[in-house]
Amino acid sequence: MIEFLAHLVISAAMLLVVANVVSGVHIDSWSSAIVGALVLGIVNAVIKPLLVLLTLPLTIVTLGLFLFVVNALVLQLVGAIAPGIKIAGFGPALLGSLLLTILNIGVNAMLGSQ
Repeated sequence: MIEFLAHLVISAAMLLVVANVVSGVHIDSWSSAIVGALVLGIVNAVIKPLLVLLTLPLTIVTLGLFLFVVNALVLQLVGAIAPGIKIAGFGPALLGSLLLTILNIGVNAMLGSQ
């Protein structure tokens, strides 16, 4: 349970970093970021695998680059579902998803992947 809460807080902090760096991504408060991290986890577990499977031919043709578009769409969906999170379009969602990916890689490198 402690690991889950730590992961949730770290994910919320990374969302807040994205909101502070990328113009067009706005998060109202820490509580909104925590709800957003929960929603992001659920969307990544349920909807993202379906999107990846449905877009597999396009992903193969683009040599995997279309996954950036899928990540941006997932972030836009989180912005539409989670209260207090607003994403102003596809461009900020794409930049936000790229930064979120880089932050996740950095955190996993520092903490060690489980």
